[in-house]
Amino acid sequence: MSEIKILSETELRRAIALDRDTVACIENAFHLLATKDVVMPPILSFHVPDHNGEVDVKTAYVPGIDSFAIKMSLGFFDNPKIGLPSLNGLMTLFDAKTGRVKALLLDNGYLTDIRTAAAGAVAAKHLSRANSEAAGILGSGMQARLQLEALTLVRNIKRAVIWGRDADKTAQCAHDCTNRLGIEVITGSIDQVMEQADIVVTTTPSQKPLITSKMIAPGQHITTMGSDTELKAELAPCVIPATTLFVCDRLSQSIKLGELRSAIKAGTVTKTTNYVELGEIIAGQKQGRRSAEDITVCDLTGTGVQDTAIATLAETRATALSAEIQS
Repeated sequence: MSEIKILSETELRRAIALDRDTVACIENAFHLLATKDVVMPPILSFHVPDHNGEVDVKTAYVPGIDSFAIKMSLGFFDNPKIGLPSLNGLMTLFDAKTGRVKALLLDNGYLTDIRTAAAGAVAAKHLSRANSEAAGILGSGMQARLQLEALTLVRNIKRAVIWGRDADKTAQCAHDCTNRLGIEVITGSIDQVMEQADIVVTTTPSQKPLITSKMIAPGQHITTMGSDTELKAELAPCVIPATTLFVCDRLSQSIKLGELRSAIKAGTVTKTTNYVELGEIIAGQKQGRRSAEDITVCDLTGTGVQDTAIATLAETRATALSAEIQS
């Protein structure tokens, strides 16, 4: 029996970074989702109400990728109060031809963080105005930092405004981003974020809408990624009908878990067949932004194809690094 690789978070961090290659990996995953016979079952998800937690299991078999991953992702959102990160998890990587376990990736949620940020970059690349220079971030945690960094990989971001519920944490986030990215990053209210940003990314676990249709402006692009369970919503139900183009990573997931769910429940959206998936735009099957005045929204609920793609890349790179060290 072949030996199963066990890769630690430290090893995976050496192998995978948030860079253009990683963005390209996730972009290709969306393309494959739109063009290949991907097998991606619905997300297995449940809530842990006593401890403000949630558990999600995602997977996908993707023709063209020689492995597939099963990812267990956990979010316990009171953890920062006791000095622990909100996100945790691991991935198991299987050989797509034989079903044998190839590797256990003990990433503690790191790969999920990276692939989620990369997906935000892909959405901005294909939906925001090419001349976008100002970013707005709702949230002040790790994903807020990564999303802003990811935007700088695909757009010439020169300044950003960040909002978060905790003023001290938000100020620290802005300070860290300024030092890391070398751009002007300030804090502000949600209204100020919406007034100043060409691209807005929401990264919160909010159960109450943060953005209303009155806040959005012509030409703006919004990427939402906080709503990935039936309890969450970052957009008011009036936002989607007010946009020029609404895009999601997976339509069925947005209807069940994402921003479409709350809009359908409120009755502001009654028909979903006209909405497109990000992979369809990447593959040239559907039209993306048509003009500089378009208002675009992309709802990212997180897909198993992203996990299979990032886990496969991580295992390949980690194996290559190990071989280099041993030689």
